Amino acid sequence: MAYKERQKALLEIINTYELDTQEDLVYILREHGFSATQATVSRDIKQLGLVKIAGSSKKYRYTQVHDKQRNGSNKYGSIYKEIVLSVQSSGNMIVIKTVSGAANSAAAYLDNLALPTILGTIAGDDTVFCVATSEQDALEIIKSLKENL
Repeated sequence: MAYKERQKALLEIINTYELDTQEDLVYILREHGFSATQATVSRDIKQLGLVKIAGSSKKYRYTQVHDKQRNGSNKYGSIYKEIVLSVQSSGNMIVIKTVSGAANSAAAYLDNLALPTILGTIAGDDTVFCVATSEQDALEIIKSLKENL
């Protein structure tokens, strides 16, 4: 049950502080008495549906996207529109370029689409690597992603 307490604390922290890195989250969690690694925080971010959005005092901050939003609402789509710069493919691989620090949010958007033609995504700082089941599927995914920009 410790993970539920940690995740509850994490939600309270992101509602209190404008934090833009997982390392910052780990640091604040430790200050609140929770032992966590970056990998643990990364899993928590995914499970809680956290994404980065523009903050007031820092470039980006973490916030929670609720289930209704994760399933394609206009608000989540507008976040995607704000952060994605380009979408390209090579074979069955798709590369999505985002503004700095926003690749996790774009990858979360893709993951939450739950398309059976997407085998998986990997996010860096400003790049998402996505693997489709085939070259044709990659082209269809790109067409759909570009329509949402």
